[in-house]
Amino acid sequence: MGAPDLIFELRSKGYSIRADGGYLDISPADLPPEVVQTIRQSKAEIMTELQREARAEWRRQKVIAMLEAAPSTQRAIYPDTDSDPHNVILAIAIRHVATCEMLIPKAKYDPWRLLELIERLGQTTH
Repeated sequence: MGAPDLIFELRSKGYSIRADGGYLDISPADLPPEVVQTIRQSKAEIMTELQREARAEWRRQKVIAMLEAAPSTQRAIYPDTDSDPHNVILAIAIRHVATCEMLIPKAKYDPWRLLELIERLGQTTH
């Protein structure tokens, strides 16, 4: 079982799990011994996954804050060029619709082309 599956399983059973510095904070602490052993064996992978989740939530909150700061704006886009060595992660929020993320390989990422597409297609309604 990989880290995402283990985290999902713990959360579906009512446990809270988060990274706290170099430690895992899991509550309540009444985990069965076999689960504790699995967590110990997978700690590095679990920490990486929790940090990835936290970074994704940070990006989501960033684009939501951008929309809140500009009430007349319908879309907010934040390009994260630091979190992934191979991809640019675009966090996108559309007011009253949704937020999402898009991965673009760094070798193919052109911010000027992205701006051009937003300008050209920004008025399109689907």
